[in-house]
Amino acid sequence: MATAATASATAATRFTLLAGAGLRSRASRLPTAVRFQRQRGLTTTALLKTADLRPKEQGQPETLDYRVFLVDGGGRKLSPWHDVPLRAGDGAFHFIVEIPKESSAKMEVATDEAFTPIKQDTKKGNLRYYPYNINWNYGLFPQTWEDPTTANSDVEGAFGDNDPVDVVEIGERRANIGDVLKVKPLAALAMIDEGELDWKIVAISLDDPKASLVNDVDDVEKHFPV
Repeated sequence: MATAATASATAATRFTLLAGAGLRSRASRLPTAVRFQRQRGLTTTALLKTADLRPKEQGQPETLDYRVFLVDGGGRKLSPWHDVPLRAGDGAFHFIVEIPKESSAKMEVATDEAFTPIKQDTKKGNLRYYPYNINWNYGLFPQTWEDPTTANSDVEGAFGDNDPVDVVEIGERRANIGDVLKVKPLAALAMIDEGELDWKIVAISLDDPKASLVNDVDDVEKHFPV
């Protein structure tokens, strides 16, 4: 059962919280999949052209074999977790959509597979679903990692959950699995899920009509009332 431990009131506070959250770069702990990509000659210049990135499906949705890969303009597979830059410039960040709003299939990046595609989560061999359609686009910040070896003294001494940082994007548009959006962070919520620290970053797409009106938690409550 996840419980809320703390929340920030501004985007600036959000970064203060994350700085002490045990978040680490994956650069020194890259899995075989990423090393393989680099050996094939993937270049930083190519990775920065995020406008050319697009999702590519493999298999049938809602099956164990279904995967959504990220490919560039030349059709080369990239890792949505490792290869997309975190920062998008001007204070914005790249956000990878795993679960589109108004859907219930629990999708996630396959951190242990080559190119870390997005797949549907399973439990005891069965596909997992939320009991309801979620009301936001859900996904991750690329090139982030919640360190499971570092305890956060500000959040009950909890250790990271060994996954990328989660993002809740509250804009009005329903995105697609694998979309790469530029977002503005608004707040941070630290969740304790089965003893593990699991950050949730509330953000809004820069393309949303209300993006210019929303800059912190107070604005969220004003323009997106529950």
